[in-house]
Amino acid sequence: MKSEHYSYRQSDLYIEEVPVRRIAKITGTPFYAYTRAGIEGAFLSYERALAGLPHLICYSLKANSSLSIARLLSRLGGGVDIVSGGELRRALLAGFPPENIIFSGVGKTRDELEMAIQKEIRLINVESEEELKALNEVARSIRRPAAFSLRVNPDVRAGGHPHISTGTPKNKFGVYHKNIFPLYEWAKKQKYLRPVAIQSHIGSQITRVAPYRRALSVLLNLIDRLHGIGIKIEIIDLGGGLGVDYNGDSPDTPQHLADVILPSLQGRGLTLFLEPGRSMVAQSGLLITKVLYRKKAGTKEFVIVDAAMNDLARPALYDAYHEIIPVKNKGGVKIKVDIVGPVCESGDYLGKDRLMVLPHQGDLIAVMTAGAYGFSMSSQYNSRPRVPEILVNKKEWDLIRERETFEDLVKGERIPESIQ
Repeated sequence: MKSEHYSYRQSDLYIEEVPVRRIAKITGTPFYAYTRAGIEGAFLSYERALAGLPHLICYSLKANSSLSIARLLSRLGGGVDIVSGGELRRALLAGFPPENIIFSGVGKTRDELEMAIQKEIRLINVESEEELKALNEVARSIRRPAAFSLRVNPDVRAGGHPHISTGTPKNKFGVYHKNIFPLYEWAKKQKYLRPVAIQSHIGSQITRVAPYRRALSVLLNLIDRLHGIGIKIEIIDLGGGLGVDYNGDSPDTPQHLADVILPSLQGRGLTLFLEPGRSMVAQSGLLITKVLYRKKAGTKEFVIVDAAMNDLARPALYDAYHEIIPVKNKGGVKIKVDIVGPVCESGDYLGKDRLMVLPHQGDLIAVMTAGAYGFSMSSQYNSRPRVPEILVNKKEWDLIRERETFEDLVKGERIPESIQ
């Protein structure tokens, strides 16, 4: 376990002051559970580290878009980074003021751009020349100003997997850094565009801060050159991406990041934006599942549980590692097992070749560090209802999302008369 908010007490796993088995008895399994203290502590670690510079911590909502978690962070004064019109509406519902909302993503529709401008959000991160022209057309059509940054592709390689590296010319994100100048110059001439910021986001699950130093150097050089042609940048946005400890990764911390970037920013009159997601919520969440069956097949020992790849996609999608521990810590000889789900895919697993005491039918298992890209990436594949979410606060816990029903699965579907 990698969080102070989880502990074993007389062999029972607790989240803060609540035994996991008590929650499971009432809600059934599987379910996600989050520690409020862990989420708030993660946000405040960024706030403390960056206290010496004007800044805004914009939580990357795609990591976990639960309204309750978003509300916690909005109440702490945080901002939010969104990537769709749905996330914009969710962020507003969670209580984020428009001036604390920034909009990223390579494929914003004109309706989404219009909504963002109408709501007067702080910043739109533009990722291509055609998007910039679309933004201008929308702003001009409704006669409202649009503050924006260009997302710069700084050609810095980072990220824990090819699918989550975003800062090189091989990735779909951003404008190559050598190509930004004519776009900023064109935007400056437009009546409704406000080129006030520059942004980059180089990847996810970045465990060392050295790539940020390189990206910052590129951006500061670009800012100086933009200033030389009469374009004043007020906001520098370094994106998100700090990693978490899934399997002994020992990632650098927000303080390590601050130690690297703050000296270069002091005295420049810039406001720093960061967009952390995973590092805000991953270690504060876990997925609780129940053992259905055990099966030995040749040299393999399988533990079949009631959570599956539709509940937690990361192992199947990225071959991602999550620590898996028993909710009741029993003694005994440990053997290698594969923890697999009931979905009809060979890729449906939560962990392979894990050393653990063979659990019994009905035992509960906790999949750790599952607060980011867990529920937010879940689906109804195999017509499996999505699971509930629980928020633990000291000795209390609340159901913050109900388990879906069969009626939820078929809501909106219609059988036409021709095949009745």
